[in-house]
Amino acid sequence: MDVKRRVPYYWSDWTDAWDYRVVPATVYMYFANILPALAFSLDMFEKTNQSYGVNEVLLASVLGAVVFALFAAQPLVIVGVTGPITVFNYTVYDIIAPRGTPYLAFMCWIGIWSLIMHWILAITNSCNGLTYVTRFSCDIFGFYVAFIYLQKGIQVLTRQWGAVGETSAYLSIMVALLVLMSGWICGELGNSSLFQRYVRKFLEDYGTPLTIIFFTGFLHIGHMRNVEVATLPTSKAFFPTADRGWFVHFWDISVGDIFLAIPFALLLTILFYFDHNVSSLIAQGTEFPLRKPAGFHWDLWLLGLTTFIAGLLGIPFPNGLIPQAPFHTAALCVTRDIADEDDTNKGKSVRITDHVVEQRVSNLAQGLLTLGTMSGPLLIVLHLIPQGVMAGLFFIMGVQALQGNGITQKLIFLAQDRNFTSPSNPLKRLERRASIWAFVILELIGFGGTFAITQTIAAIGFPVIILLLIPVRAFLLPRWFTQEELSVLDGPTASPFTMESVGGTHGLVDVAPVSTGLDDGDLPKQQPSHTGNTSVMMRRDRSSSSDESPIDGDLECGEAYKLQTRSSVRRRSTTSRVD
Repeated sequence: MDVKRRVPYYWSDWTDAWDYRVVPATVYMYFANILPALAFSLDMFEKTNQSYGVNEVLLASVLGAVVFALFAAQPLVIVGVTGPITVFNYTVYDIIAPRGTPYLAFMCWIGIWSLIMHWILAITNSCNGLTYVTRFSCDIFGFYVAFIYLQKGIQVLTRQWGAVGETSAYLSIMVALLVLMSGWICGELGNSSLFQRYVRKFLEDYGTPLTIIFFTGFLHIGHMRNVEVATLPTSKAFFPTADRGWFVHFWDISVGDIFLAIPFALLLTILFYFDHNVSSLIAQGTEFPLRKPAGFHWDLWLLGLTTFIAGLLGIPFPNGLIPQAPFHTAALCVTRDIADEDDTNKGKSVRITDHVVEQRVSNLAQGLLTLGTMSGPLLIVLHLIPQGVMAGLFFIMGVQALQGNGITQKLIFLAQDRNFTSPSNPLKRLERRASIWAFVILELIGFGGTFAITQTIAAIGFPVIILLLIPVRAFLLPRWFTQEELSVLDGPTASPFTMESVGGTHGLVDVAPVSTGLDDGDLPKQQPSHTGNTSVMMRRDRSSSSDESPIDGDLECGEAYKLQTRSSVRRRSTTSRVD
């Protein structure tokens, strides 16, 4: 059914790419994907005895990008190497390496068994279980991913003491903090009223890669050039890091180890079922007015195939990226200014999302650019990047992920002076302030349990903890909170139109039908469904109103989720949010 629904739009996925937003989205996603991937390659290089390096991680990103750009039902989802799979990879190494089992051959068998499990899940329409996935579990997982980024940055810095000495370590800390500060300032300038819009947009789209480039050269200024700093380790162009071929000899392993890989494959499948599907849901979130149907079952089938191919090649298993996937959709949003109809903001303009440029070119192009990065000249350039700069990049990604997280927004609300809280904030409608505290505490407990287990040898089991969040939200929380409270504290991850492919969203109240404001008769209109989050419905209703007065039709990156129901829009560094 997924293929049948999506095939009629395949040609338009290519022709719709003739839009300006595709260019900055491609460049932005290239850097947003490759820079964290390089940082993860450094982590796995040191923790898997150099089994995975830069070329393996780059090739995994290329594999995911090309396959999903060409064949996926949801081509906006960015696929690559994630923080959770990094934890999975080196935890497996810690378990099986002492046994003398060939690591890459064992990982290949994990990929083979996982292929079978993915295909069983896809054929049995198991993605219908996503109807139970809401912001509760997604926010917890996003919070976990953000702290994984921050933890990896700290680990990179602490390793500098054993690498080249104290002077280099302290210099790396300084550079990492400067990278974080510069990246954050670029984001805040993009959100400010300073400079012209095109300047702010340039800083928003290209601030992070320019920061990396600047601080790579910064260490060669003055006396800093005399300090030896550890840089990103690279290998020969288009060759594996270790002395081997690209094809793994998966038959050079005992029969017992082949079957030992089954429980590991089960855990990997659980992780990918949640991680990839949540990435897909968030990339097609309620804040994005998408017009082309989703296809979770088909994409899960493709994910099994890429997992198998990655195992054969001896590269990390790619899957959907958080936060890069929603960043990609946000970068493809076309927005415009309209007059604000709010009584308190008469005469002012607000920016609304008009539509999303839904196409396959930006994902494919950033994948091909990543493939070009494996060439000799560019690998030489990558080798110049100091590890302290990579640590700063981890910090940037972590802070950006935290800024847009629902848990963070609730904590900010609870910490704010009530006299300065926006009256339009839906959390103010709740009679029991204690319900907000209770909900946030439950989210933090879920995050704490997931993060804590990854710090032990039992880290291989963290996907189970993540999966348990779904039944907790679906069956336990309705016993502790009223429906009104849950409709404010929680909400659907994706739009009703997207959730139609998996049967809607479980346990959320109906809302009145509204217009989507989309005039393209060749594309399906979004239909109302079960949702407790009215912010997008209100925004779309206003954007389709005949009374709105366009002020400026310039193209600009669109808005993303925030806990507000007003349609006034505030742009942020990586995603903008509804104020």
